[in-house]
Amino acid sequence: MPRSLIGRITSIVVRGALVAGLAVALAGGFAVLRIWQQGAADEERPADAIVVLGAAQYDGRPSPVFEARLQHAVALYRAGVAPRFVVTGGKQAGDRTTEAAVARQYAIAHGVPASAIFGEDRAHNTLDSLRAVAGELDQRGLRSAVFVSDPTHMYRVLRIASDLGLEAYGSPTRTSPVDADLERRLRATAHELGALALYFATGGTAPEELPGG
Repeated sequence: MPRSLIGRITSIVVRGALVAGLAVALAGGFAVLRIWQQGAADEERPADAIVVLGAAQYDGRPSPVFEARLQHAVALYRAGVAPRFVVTGGKQAGDRTTEAAVARQYAIAHGVPASAIFGEDRAHNTLDSLRAVAGELDQRGLRSAVFVSDPTHMYRVLRIASDLGLEAYGSPTRTSPVDADLERRLRATAHELGALALYFATGGTAPEELPGG
């Protein structure tokens, strides 16, 4: 093959790689912007239900990340944002209880009536939790919900919830240890970028847990 032709092919390949790299960088930058924008927005408003996303629990005790979510969700319930309180999350291998059970116990201990609480206790990731929640809400004729999680998690939560046909609003907790520490926030953002890429590419997601629980 003539050297001139090899040179042209190489040039085309290099330019294509540079364009592809730039496109990926721009897409990633836009995604980070949307993650942080959504995390900074509080869309608290009257709705049919409050949904608190599960996180790590330690033998019945919520992790600091999980407790921050629960504190915020309970505050929303007490403020009259919604009459129903939805808990989510299964258990990891070796656990004796589920995230949902821990959330239920915490909510009851902090003034939420047991009769107001329902949810799912089998899912191990955001997508499966939200699919189950959508079904639980539909069975009860409920369509709108205020979702509670960490700021970096909110964009993906709301995107999936909207794709499932829910009228979804986000009210992120402001007391999460993840959001208070820049390094942990950056790690959580990177996690969300990967999870979003997988969701958009396949409609699926992998088991997940925020760094540090």
